[in-house]
Amino acid sequence: MIRKEREIKDKAEIESVIQKAQICRVAMTDEEYPYIVPLCFGYEENALYFHSAAMGKKLDLLKKNNKVCFEFDADTEIKKAEKACQWGMRYKSVIGYGEAFFVEDAEQKRRAFDIIMQHYAASPPFDYPETALRKTVIIRIDIREITGKQAV
Repeated sequence: MIRKEREIKDKAEIESVIQKAQICRVAMTDEEYPYIVPLCFGYEENALYFHSAAMGKKLDLLKKNNKVCFEFDADTEIKKAEKACQWGMRYKSVIGYGEAFFVEDAEQKRRAFDIIMQHYAASPPFDYPETALRKTVIIRIDIREITGKQAV
């Protein structure tokens, strides 16, 4: 990181950014261009969880190469100034790398759904129809590296 004074080193502060974020952007490798997709997510114990339909470009790419990059941002605010070159942005962001895996076990899928739901709603218990559990793909990203940055 070039601007070391902006680095967020504290793991609790990095996790705070993740908890405040509404969307996680996940980048995958396509043959010619990167592919990035915004996703609803859950986070627990150094892993991210996502749900997906059973078909699509994201799944096709992850089956070919499970290495991903992800990004979160929170506490964003434009800093206005009199001169255009003095405008700025307040923000906190987190970028990381990991490996994506498909969750197949029914109980692990149910637990992953709970983790995702807990990010957006009250605590469990949540009820999931069996058809939804069977039709929905759950992706877990095991985080290998993560960094935070802020401008306040």
